[in-house]
Amino acid sequence: MVCESWKEKLDTYLDGELSESEMRTFDAHVRSCPSCSADALARTQMKRAVQIAGKRFTPSPDFRKRVQQSVAPKPRRSFKFGWALAAAFVVILVIGLPALNYLRTQSARNHVFSEIADLHVTTLASSSPVDVVSTDRHTVKPWFQGRIPFAFNLPELQSSEFTLLGGSMTYLDQTPGAHLIYDVRKHHISVFIFPEAAMRARLDENSVSPKRLPFNLETWSQGGLRYFVVGDANAADIDSLARLFKSQ
Repeated sequence: MVCESWKEKLDTYLDGELSESEMRTFDAHVRSCPSCSADALARTQMKRAVQIAGKRFTPSPDFRKRVQQSVAPKPRRSFKFGWALAAAFVVILVIGLPALNYLRTQSARNHVFSEIADLHVTTLASSSPVDVVSTDRHTVKPWFQGRIPFAFNLPELQSSEFTLLGGSMTYLDQTPGAHLIYDVRKHHISVFIFPEAAMRARLDENSVSPKRLPFNLETWSQGGLRYFVVGDANAADIDSLARLFKSQ
């Protein structure tokens, strides 16, 4: 019963619709409460399953065309009116197709960022968030050799406030990648690394994270790899860790 008031707002929290102060308070509670962490993980997985199911069954173009033909009225049109209608249709295509392509691209980008945020939450809620536990980059980096199809460098942290906690393999839409976890002032930050070629269909070099995420997130492309830095730390810490990776 202690957590009932928290769980009533759990969906609002996962959708990033709480105020900034409430998000910080909720983040702290979820990390310290096993019951709410498990509930957050279950609801996140359910949301992902619903999203996937919602896209699985879509009408074919032929079926859509038959339905439209069956309900569309068929008035008699003059020759001139037919040409005017055709011209208007061409104008709509010229204006609408770029807008449609833009919306599709935006949807694909938002899907990727949501998946990254879900991976971050899922990992934090796990009892074993990392497969290789070490603060030494010379131990963590070699662990990934032979497990993922690319190599990457880890930054030196001696003069920074960040601490490496370890790493594990992860997948984004069946693409294998590296997941590293860092700590800064009791905040956990995830760094995800994937091959850029696998992300290119949904992200470009200028892609930026959407504003309505429950976490701060920064992404960029470098050396054939796509990096994502995400966490509940402030934006300055996210940027500082990103700059350490960019300097490699």
